[in-house]
Amino acid sequence: MSEAVTRPATTGPGLLPSLHPLLRDWLPRQRWFAGKGRPVTGLSLVAATELLPAGGKLGLYHLLVQVHQPHAPVQATATGTTPVPGDCYQLLIGVREALPPRLAPALIGHVTGGPLAGLTVYEALYDPRPAEVLLEALRTRARIGGLRFDRDPHQEIRPGLVSRAVTAEQSNSSVIYGDTFILKLLRRVVPGVNPDLELPLALAREGCSRVPAPTAWLGAELAGQAYVLGVLQPYVQGATDGWELALRELAKGEDFSAEARSLGRATAEVHTALARALPTVTLGHTQLRSMVDGMLARLDAAAQAVPVLRPYVPGLRSAFEALADLAAEGRTWTAQRVHGDLHLGQCLRSPAGEWSLIDFEGEPARPLAERRMPQPAVRDIAGMLRSFDYAAHSVQPSVPGWADHCRAAYCSGYAEAAGRDPRTDPVLLRAHETDKAVYEVVYEARHRPDWLSVPLSAIRRLASNRPT
Repeated sequence: MSEAVTRPATTGPGLLPSLHPLLRDWLPRQRWFAGKGRPVTGLSLVAATELLPAGGKLGLYHLLVQVHQPHAPVQATATGTTPVPGDCYQLLIGVREALPPRLAPALIGHVTGGPLAGLTVYEALYDPRPAEVLLEALRTRARIGGLRFDRDPHQEIRPGLVSRAVTAEQSNSSVIYGDTFILKLLRRVVPGVNPDLELPLALAREGCSRVPAPTAWLGAELAGQAYVLGVLQPYVQGATDGWELALRELAKGEDFSAEARSLGRATAEVHTALARALPTVTLGHTQLRSMVDGMLARLDAAAQAVPVLRPYVPGLRSAFEALADLAAEGRTWTAQRVHGDLHLGQCLRSPAGEWSLIDFEGEPARPLAERRMPQPAVRDIAGMLRSFDYAAHSVQPSVPGWADHCRAAYCSGYAEAAGRDPRTDPVLLRAHETDKAVYEVVYEARHRPDWLSVPLSAIRRLASNRPT
């Protein structure tokens, strides 16, 4: 490719019908597929781009596919519930005559009809050659069909970096290039400005070193709507994510308070930079009532979906109504852009001991507009407090008081950098931790039933308003 490559992308009209039966079987088995538990009744093509022609030894297609399923869930919002249309997924489909043994785990299936009849299709991110095509397109700022590859002109991308797919379970997919960059490809995509690119770019402009600055990004322009599809960032070599580090220390019975305190300081620095970079708003009675109504709607929807939650609903409602009562008395709060889904797994500790925050997409199950709304910073803090609780329940035998010590240290570290301790606003903190625990109950019931006891233990505490 040369600089700023632009070329059309053509695909045969029978491409998706030929892949339909294979994708219907393969998609629900993927960790990032959000519609588990409901059959796939149909697929429709949003966009198809040929990145490598299938006529050679290796073909590569970029697909955006809408997945149709019965009984679509609803999104709980401040004004009620809204039906969710079929999810749109980003797929990278490799095409070969036969797969070498090293790519066997990536197999999607063997095509029997259509333009790819007789060929084998597979998840292309596990194959270095297709992954190299993506990096080269980003390096050269290519325009291929509706796809737009772009990058920061001040950062260099060397060609020829060897790739390897990240195999850890995650809600998206990632590829590491030569221990220099990591490319995160969003799987479930929606049109609009995605905070996973928007916020790191804003933090880079503020000079915040706690978040890796985006090097390049992949998007699409379709029917007048813009999509963010992927972000390339520097790879923190030798870094350990906070979840792995916490479990390792727990298994050894080691104290994690010092790390929790440092992580609290890092969180506060990111919040401070976001408040400088992007507008903040004051939440008065009307705005707080809307926020509380959203929390109550999510609670009611969760209780319908997970019956075991129902006995705790009155106590949990009190956590939200107490916040509305303060607002009715004239109390106000400041809201700003936040991470939106902060937990130990979204934090990296470098070999030098510095913490970074990553993955600013927010909770993917929530509408994009909601994820981009200013929120009280305590929302992120509540997420991290819940994460310490998860870690403490993940190791047996348990270490008494481990989560409590970490929670206290994290809040103290946050106060050191931000000048305010989140524990001094217990009603706001309880409401957001309750909202997060309700979200966790629904997630675990749908995806990891064996973990349901973890958020339920918090639900019992929060419903009774026992001290955190």
